Amino acid sequence: SAFQMVRAARILPQVASMRTAAAMPCRLLSTALEAKTTTTKTAKVETLGLAAPLTKRHAGVSVLGCAIAMVAVGGCAQGIGQLFAALVVGMARNPSMKEDLFTYTLIGMGFLEFLAIVVILIAGLLLYSE
Repeated sequence: SAFQMVRAARILPQVASMRTAAAMPCRLLSTALEAKTTTTKTAKVETLGLAAPLTKRHAGVSVLGCAIAMVAVGGCAQGIGQLFAALVVGMARNPSMKEDLFTYTLIGMGFLEFLAIVVILIAGLLLYSE
């Protein structure tokens, strides 16, 4: 599936870090140490810092963080429900302001939908973070 392809693509930074120090794109994020062997002509590159190869992945923690962040989507849904409930009450109290109340309701719903989209994006970042 698509999620398995994304997770398989995460191996690529480890493969890229095995190249020589001259091929590294950014020397600020990683420090290359070359250890040349006398028997072979290849260079062994070990990286330190942010480009260090991943030794242990805590997958459960990222899934848990994503699940906790997705709770906020339920809060957005509850907020939309309360927004439309207030619209119905407001229209029942003052029917002449129906158009204005509906405009304000749509503006509020736009803010809540934006919040829900941001929460989903952050949850996706947490899911695929290390």
